[in-house]
Amino acid sequence: MEASFQVGSPAPDFELESAEGPVRLSQYRGRKVVLYFYPKDNTPACTQETCDFRDAHPSFDDSGAVVLGVSPDDLKAHRKFADKFGLPFLLLSDPDHRVAELYGVWQLKKLYGREYMGIVRSTFLIDEEGILRREWRNVRVKGHADVVLAAARGEDAR
Repeated sequence: MEASFQVGSPAPDFELESAEGPVRLSQYRGRKVVLYFYPKDNTPACTQETCDFRDAHPSFDDSGAVVLGVSPDDLKAHRKFADKFGLPFLLLSDPDHRVAELYGVWQLKKLYGREYMGIVRSTFLIDEEGILRREWRNVRVKGHADVVLAAARGEDAR
């Protein structure tokens, strides 16, 4: 499923649960938002990506950006994952993949010849007015947080 919006248009608002209660994208107006979708807590690539965002968190904060992670995992799994790795940002639970579908990241995937629906690792940079400024789809984890940080700072890193 492709997203029905594109860079330069308003990012779709949504509300999802976090360990700290409901979170709406629109509550972050006035700040940049790094919204990253990942397949599953406590898997190697997802853990690496999340820890890379964690390690860069002070720099994201300095750039005026808030980081939000989204996966289909439930709140209990998110709490354990966040506690285990000392995450300073919220993880949002999207168990019915409603928001993942809205953002076009819930797609048919293949692994060892088996087809299934799942999240395609993707990140979106949303500006202070709620406009989508950058998107990275089908992300490779290595170096990704640095590229997103450069974009959040207004630097032209790809």
